[in-house]
Amino acid sequence: MSNYNRSSIPELLAPAGDMECLKAAVRFGADAVYLAGTEFGMRTASKNFSVLDLKAAVDFAHDNGVKVYLTCNTVPRNDEIERLPEFIIKSAECNVDAFIVTDIGVLGLIKKYAPECDIHISTQAGITNYSAANAYFELGATRTVLARELSIGEISEISNNIPVDKEIECFVHGAMCMSFSGRCLLSNYLTGRDSNRGDCAQPCRWKYNIVEQTRPGEYFPITEYEDGTYIFNAKDMCMINHLPALIKSGISSFKIEGRAKSSYYVAVITNAYRCAIDAYLENPSDDFVPESWIIDEVFKVSHREYCTGFYFSNPKDSANIFNKGCYIRDWDVCAVTLSADGEYVKAEQRNRFFEGDELEVLEPHVKPYKVFIEELTDENGEHIKAAPHPKMKLRFKCSRRIPPDSILRKQK
Repeated sequence: MSNYNRSSIPELLAPAGDMECLKAAVRFGADAVYLAGTEFGMRTASKNFSVLDLKAAVDFAHDNGVKVYLTCNTVPRNDEIERLPEFIIKSAECNVDAFIVTDIGVLGLIKKYAPECDIHISTQAGITNYSAANAYFELGATRTVLARELSIGEISEISNNIPVDKEIECFVHGAMCMSFSGRCLLSNYLTGRDSNRGDCAQPCRWKYNIVEQTRPGEYFPITEYEDGTYIFNAKDMCMINHLPALIKSGISSFKIEGRAKSSYYVAVITNAYRCAIDAYLENPSDDFVPESWIIDEVFKVSHREYCTGFYFSNPKDSANIFNKGCYIRDWDVCAVTLSADGEYVKAEQRNRFFEGDELEVLEPHVKPYKVFIEELTDENGEHIKAAPHPKMKLRFKCSRRIPPDSILRKQK
């Protein structure tokens, strides 16, 4: 078996925690989105989608040529199994393109109750070799989401040893888990929230100290950092500088992590990878690197320090952030545009900004550009010096026809 017939045009797969995120993913260039219903998805912190919401989401995505993959990737217990058939049937009736599953029993139920739907095997299944991948393909899967612990060489070897009509999906951007393929019991132990059923409290991001048994209340740092240490806290992954290696390895789908992230995050990261992939496809070469403005985009969202995960080396010396647990947040979203007539722009406020501010505009597939806020008024046409109220409608003078749903932002 060989990957010589596998498409060299990777799918860009974006997260959608709610309808706003889904629309951002579609608008900014995703080929497919992954999301969850109200049960059996690994992100209970997201708003997720009821059956009615799911139907609307799928219809919107399909109308724009975008596929929808439904996560059904928890590890369910006996008392949950009886609810799965109805969930699967109703989800399939919404015309989802595929189910993402971890549990082999769930796989069997999907084959029985939604035989027309594709099945993708979740990264939580921990697939690290082509024998495991082929075993899932023989059970009816069409795609495997490989474990994040693999190197680029191991991925290429898997790709070369699976059927040419089967697909490989890999995470290329976003949060990393301190446990193997996200399978963790730390949250269960410390908080009673089940990591493997979508309710992880993320205790790997917490700050830890040592307390000696006979000295309660006396905290001893584990390392020399004076504010404690974050012994489990992983860096975020970012592979935007390495598209040629990813494509050459035979990966069919580039997956962005982040179903609990904001629509702004989804828009920016999807747009950055969309622009990078398109630029590579216009001029493919092994030494391709995206333009600097594209690379800059991944630093304009809330993120931790970046790394390349396991793709190029064992990250034991460089994968963790020991001295802080917080995100880096250097940019604020000020408003989202509603319309523009070549003279004025109408927008809806997100964070406070002022007349006279210089804001940066992000619209799909375009290098960001600056505008000055002049003649700022509220929706009644009254002049204002600041936009302080969330979701307030406003207008400012601008000759550029900025498309609706573009993002106005400024650096802190």
